[in-house]
Order: sequence, then structure tokens, then C-alpha cells
Amino acid sequence: MGLRRFFDRIEPNFERGGKWERLFPMYEMVESFLFTPKTVTTAAPHARSYIDMKRIMTYVVLATVPCILFGLYNVGFQINTALQTHDATGWRAGLIAAWGIGFDPDNVLGNMAHGLLYFLPIYVTTLVVGGFWEVLFATIRRHEVNEGFLVTSMLFALILPPNVPLWQVALGISFGVVIGKEVFGGTGKNFLNPALTGRAFLYFAYPAYMSGDTVWTPVDGFSGATMLSVSASDGYQQLLAHGVTWSDAFLGFMQGSIGETSALACLIGLTFLLITRIANWRMVVGCLGGTIAFSLLLNAIGSDTNPMFAMPWYWHIVMGGYAFGLAFMVTEPVSGAHTNLGRFIYGALIGFMVVMIRVLNPAFPEGMMLAILFGNVFAPLIDHFVVQANIKRRMRRHVRAA
Repeated sequence: MGLRRFFDRIEPNFERGGKWERLFPMYEMVESFLFTPKTVTTAAPHARSYIDMKRIMTYVVLATVPCILFGLYNVGFQINTALQTHDATGWRAGLIAAWGIGFDPDNVLGNMAHGLLYFLPIYVTTLVVGGFWEVLFATIRRHEVNEGFLVTSMLFALILPPNVPLWQVALGISFGVVIGKEVFGGTGKNFLNPALTGRAFLYFAYPAYMSGDTVWTPVDGFSGATMLSVSASDGYQQLLAHGVTWSDAFLGFMQGSIGETSALACLIGLTFLLITRIANWRMVVGCLGGTIAFSLLLNAIGSDTNPMFAMPWYWHIVMGGYAFGLAFMVTEPVSGAHTNLGRFIYGALIGFMVVMIRVLNPAFPEGMMLAILFGNVFAPLIDHFVVQANIKRRMRRHVRAA
């Protein structure tokens, strides 16, 4: 109640364009995120919905909580496991030792604390730098800062390697917010997913920091291949020799970006978004259908030189960023298709593209990021053809009736 009274006291200053508006331009975002906005329509027509921007963004952030918690644990687990055969160095290792937590991979709280020391600087950097651009554009355009950036910042931090340099985090979120969203008008007007846009920029600008065998577990001298790279070179059958079963991949006990490894955590978040109707089930069904159909086709064709042809669909969906992308990127409503039939086609296109990139492009075994951006580009065209087909069908129907 004290915080509510504080906002009520300074509210008149904002309405009159007073000093608080100049000193605290993020006021509108903070108020609307914490409380129900008092802004209402005053003239007809009235559009009523039980969902608003605040509710959508809050639900998406809540849906990422399982990925965040498991991501913290898995980052710490991978590091502490590697430290059993390597020396601990750096300020994080010094803090862990000073706190008396130790580097035991069987210590759940110790793993989460170690993982938090890697995630927190990345997320704070994302918030500060991305928030600066949001406030700058909101000030120039004279509109409030909305909650859309809270989702972008969280998703961007979760799709990065734990050892990414912070200056690259700042550069990537700047590119994603400015080039991926603000130049098109801001939240709701972007045709590309801002978090993925920033991640793609970093991947192509600094590939040595975004891929390879040394970026996923930040321990000096440690090198470990990701499961997708093992499958691309030796076949998915060799994953067991590297100590990874399908259940391990489903639960997330493997190297990868901070929040992408656990398909189970992503599934929990996706289920929440589907129940609350933030995510559209047609996109999910389309993406899974495209993945399964094209995987079965490649399995039937086979290849003597490319072991990825033999990878079953149920391995594709638990490896790399597939589950995270399906839960939080494919279902993103702004950059996806908006017609019901178009959502099926849009999802199927992404599901098809991710398998094609993984299997037929040996230089890039991940695929989900590029597949979603490819789908973003084609979403308006898909909707256009669906709408035109509906118009032509109705015209033929009325002609026959006449």
C-alpha cells in the first residue's frame, strides 16, 4: 500500500508533464507492471478483453521461471563437474570458495549459486543497456515505456552461453532492441523477434564466442562438444558414449545456452502459456508436425555420408534450442502469423526449416534460431495468401449463390 500511495502522490506530476516525468521516464512501465493501469477508453467503440499487455508480458516472464531455475542449476552443475579435473580460477571461483560453498556437483544449492554468478551479470547488463534504448526511444517519441522489454531481456539472457563477454551482451541487446524492434515503431510493430535478432547478430559477428566446444562450460582448459555437434560428426547413436541419454537431454543435463537445455522446463512453461491462451496451439502443432514429417522423410531416405539423416524426430526436439524456441519464440504473437490457417503453415515452415538446417547444413548443426527468423520474415506473406484465398473462396460462394 505504501508503494501504491507513492505512485498516487506523484501521478499528478506526470499528468501535467512535471519534473517526475523527466526524472523517471520508466514510471508508466513500473506502475502498469505492478498495478492495474487506470487508463480507460472514453469514447466508443469499446474493445473488451480479459487480457492486456501487462498480463501477457507477466505471464511470459512467469513461464520462463522453470527455465531460469534449471538453467542456474545446470550451469553450476556443468562447471562444478568440470572443476573435478580442472583448476578453479576467476572472481566467481574466489567468491564460491569464500562463501564456503565448494565445488561439489552433487550440491544443488551450490550449483545454483555458481550458476547465478554467471547469469546475473548477463541479465543486469541486458536490463541496463536495453532499458536505456527503450527509455531513449520512448522519450523521443513521447510515449510510455511498456512491459515488452521485460520479456525480451529475459529471453535474450537465457539464450546466451554462460561465458559470453558482457560487452557482447550489451552490443547484442542494443542491436536486438534498436534494429529488431524500435526502428519499426516499437513493441507490437516489429516483424522479427528482438531477442533472436540480437542473438543472431552476435553469432555471425563473433562466432568464436557463440559456438564451438569451449564456450558452454566456462572453465579454463575445458573443452566439450555439444550433443548436436557430436550427432553431426558421429551420429546420435554415439551420444551414449558421451554420457548422454535421451532422458538426460529431455531433463537438460548437458551443455548449452543458459536456459535452453531442459526440454522439460520449456514444456512446463509452454503448458502454462497454452492454458492461459498466451500461446496459440496451432503454431505448436504446426512446428511439431513439420519437424516430425521431415525427420521421418529423411530417416526413410537415409545417407551413407551424413549421420544426421538417421536422427529421429524425438531426438531433434530435446536437443539444442528447439524446445525453448518452440515454447517462447515460435508462439510469440507479434512476429508470427495471425490467421488460423497461417499459424499452422508458419509453424510447419519453422519445423521443416530447423531439420533441414541441422541435417543438410553441416556447418550449422543448431538451426532453430535461423528457422524462427526465417519464419518471421515469411509470416506476413503467409497471412496475405491465406486472406486472399479466403476472399476468393467467398467470392466464388456468393457467385454460385447468386
